[in-house]
Amino acid sequence: MNALDECHARGFFYSSLGMCNKAKREVNLCLRAERLEKTARHRENAKIERARIKKSFDEIDANT
Repeated sequence: MNALDECHARGFFYSSLGMCNKAKREVNLCLRAERLEKTARHRENAKIERARIKKSFDEIDANT
């Protein structure tokens, strides 16, 4: 991100001519990787939570 900020600080024409594209691409790849990791963690947490809730309801059903 710092490289992209430095590139953009060089001026509008520098960045508008595509001189910052490589830095932008690298930032996008990094952010995408972080997003995918976060999504996987959330999916796993939701799976665990659904199992806990199902177990609770199964216990309620068994006791009634």
